Amino acid sequence: MTRVVLIRPGSTDYDEQNRIQGTLDVPLNARGLDEAARAAEELRAAGVVALYCCAGESCWESARTIAKTLGLRPRKLDKLHNLNHGLWQGLQAEEVRRKHPRVYRQWCETPTTVCPPSGETIADAHERVRQVFGPVVKRNRGKTIGLVVPRPLDDVVRCFLLQGDLARVWEHPESNGRWESIELPGEQASLPKQP
Repeated sequence: MTRVVLIRPGSTDYDEQNRIQGTLDVPLNARGLDEAARAAEELRAAGVVALYCCAGESCWESARTIAKTLGLRPRKLDKLHNLNHGLWQGLQAEEVRRKHPRVYRQWCETPTTVCPPSGETIADAHERVRQVFGPVVKRNRGKTIGLVVPRPLDDVVRCFLLQGDLARVWEHPESNGRWESIELPGEQASLPKQP
């Protein structure tokens, strides 16, 4: 059975300030370094044979910490970056909710219908995941691989792997430095296509 271990990077100052990070390159803070080290210890028994990470400093720092503990060499997927939130990046979520209440509510309730100004849609991010991470999964069929991926792209990757409904992308709880193991349904002969 092919398994993908989705690993959230450790915390950044933006996480602690409830800011929208998107594609901004923010490093781990002291708490994030501790979370990455804890995740690495927890993953010792997970059977991960290859470790990949998204572009971005927090993912790369977390992947290096985990790889060192597991005796792996992390591989950065430069074309796989977090969801681009455009002009919302750097703002606190509360700020967006206050300034654009209708759009923010729509983003939370029906995320596939909203594109942040100068950003990208969830469907665009899903297609990027399919193009970049799909071949990685095919290449590692029957193995357990890890992917360090930030929020909210982790939700898009989960939808891709489980062939889930993108309209329900936000239904998974978030927490930094945590991980989950996903077994691909039915040893698929091919990965999911674009929704």
